[in-house]
Amino acid sequence: MATETIDTLVVGGGQAGIAMSEHLGNAGIPHLVLEKSRIAERWRSGRWDALVANGPAWHDRFPGLEFRNIDPEAFAPKEMVADYLVEYAEKIKAPIRCGVEVKCAERIDGRAGFRVETSEGVIEARNIVSATGAFQKPIIPPVVPQDAPFTQIHSFDYRNPDQLPEGAVMVVGAGSSGAQIAEELMNAGRKVYLSVGPHDRPPRAYRGRDFCWWLGVLGKWDIEAMEPGTEHVTIAVSGAHGGNTVDFRILAAHGMTLVGRTQGYVDGVLSFAPDLAANVAAGDEYYLSMLDECDAYVARNGIDLPAEPEAREIAPDPDCLTNPLSSLNLQEAGVTTILWATGFARDYSWLKVDACDQDGVPLHQRGVSVEPGIYFLGLPWQSRRGSSFIWGVWHDAKHLADHITTQRKYLEYHAAAQRQAEDA
Repeated sequence: MATETIDTLVVGGGQAGIAMSEHLGNAGIPHLVLEKSRIAERWRSGRWDALVANGPAWHDRFPGLEFRNIDPEAFAPKEMVADYLVEYAEKIKAPIRCGVEVKCAERIDGRAGFRVETSEGVIEARNIVSATGAFQKPIIPPVVPQDAPFTQIHSFDYRNPDQLPEGAVMVVGAGSSGAQIAEELMNAGRKVYLSVGPHDRPPRAYRGRDFCWWLGVLGKWDIEAMEPGTEHVTIAVSGAHGGNTVDFRILAAHGMTLVGRTQGYVDGVLSFAPDLAANVAAGDEYYLSMLDECDAYVARNGIDLPAEPEAREIAPDPDCLTNPLSSLNLQEAGVTTILWATGFARDYSWLKVDACDQDGVPLHQRGVSVEPGIYFLGLPWQSRRGSSFIWGVWHDAKHLADHITTQRKYLEYHAAAQRQAEDA
């Protein structure tokens, strides 16, 4: 089989790969996008059935296409998001080849470029853009042995309540995924325990404007780095049910039992850190500070937005918050499932170049790797807070395409100068 050659190979056909393709195409750079499954496959099969986008339709999109058949303020269901990305790929005529898995990429000895082994043969590329994002491998912490008498499932594999065996559910992780899944299970009649760690809890909307709008006018989407010590703080925000603010006190009032951060397991008993009250209080502090910033912005700019004093009302502390459990005998509590909403790990094991540190973390500046010719796209905080959102990855892709274009011009100059010297 003949070796195929291309200037730039993009690995991954999700939102990052599509955004990269648009900017490479606009720059006239020959490229190919490889996707091991279908376009935007993670939106279809890597999410639970009821998931909707965490941002409204007017916000979570590419600049060149609006969502169809949905109110701009509504939150698009996951299948609609996937269909949108497919439509956008068709709109820009992205050269995406589906059903092709990249197995290995390594630098070619003695000349520029990389040799890429795929499930359909070898491709040589001058540049590689890893557009697979940072959420490749579901993480289940080694807390509960796999042979323990409970079903253990990651949020990545969760689809709906009927999928789980009868009985109570322990949900570990109270970020956006964990909070939404826990509420869905509770509404389906399950007894739910929710392990709540450190988190930011923003208002879904305030004074008639969505949280995404407030982050924009307050300049928070463009913050370039997380505050020290907040690297592992999740955000509890949801577009479910038309978009509601996540409020753990209200969830508890409806029957959910909140516990602290899960820290150990011995003989069928889970133990929890004594940090539940502090975690909830910190979430409340973030929530109220956001309201303060919004109010100050309205006053400073004289914007006519209705006041919302009721948004500052905090529900009473439930008993599980004032008298938190330090441990739970899962069998006695009727728990049959532990659902881990504990995030993902990176996996760049296919990339056989010096582009990552010893822990597999990409070494880059705004997606430009320390390894010349290698680029990363779709990473959280790649250039700013908004990098992992659809519109944010679009802007990051533009930066990478510009960098690739500049490198091509340097090489073109070198080739022209060399020809001129040979002709002299």
